[in-house]
Amino acid sequence: MGVLPYRYRRRPPQRFTDSELRKVLALTAALRSPRGLRGLTYATLFGLLAVTGLRISEATALETTDVALDAALLTIRRTKFGKSRLVPVHPSTVTALARYAETRDRVCPRPASPAFFVSERGRRLTDDSARHTFALVGCRAGLRTPPPGRRHGRGPRLHDLRHHFAVSTLLDWYQAGRDVERDLPKLATYLGHVHVRETYWYLEAVPELLAAVATRLTSALPERLP
Repeated sequence: MGVLPYRYRRRPPQRFTDSELRKVLALTAALRSPRGLRGLTYATLFGLLAVTGLRISEATALETTDVALDAALLTIRRTKFGKSRLVPVHPSTVTALARYAETRDRVCPRPASPAFFVSERGRRLTDDSARHTFALVGCRAGLRTPPPGRRHGRGPRLHDLRHHFAVSTLLDWYQAGRDVERDLPKLATYLGHVHVRETYWYLEAVPELLAAVATRLTSALPERLP
């Protein structure tokens, strides 16, 4: 006992309210920059993460040829485990991506990178810059409390947008009465999980989901005989 001084504990997933997400995206879109592209770039990026559950590394790795707006499909090539996958997106997401692409091409007609999300200099966004910007906006939105000596404080992380998507999808399925056990592998594939057990983790880590599971099991049990 006590041989290992530290034991890894996975952080509980974060779920944002609709008003919190709207506030974050509005503050992000209002970020100032010399050419007016920075706010739209990060707002579109954060919105995409919230509605698809992509990893930040997958989103920043997207190239213009990976975003098929006419087919409403994203091709994810540089995944965490080296496997490619197709991610369908909602028509409203297509509209947001198209609006961003139009502005990006006008501001940066000759970008230095084939990336879909670029800086005002036309370079591919980095994961660190995205995390930094999210932390900055999170403080302004009141979601992160900056303790002494820490400029951006502690609180929700950019990766929590992925958790938000997974948890919200599962809750929606339970509330709609869907067969979650059967559909869970679909969510695992969409998220790029290697094994469905990685997706099962959300069921045991979120109290709301545990309550939904318990309610579903209770309603399925036959009534106790007198």
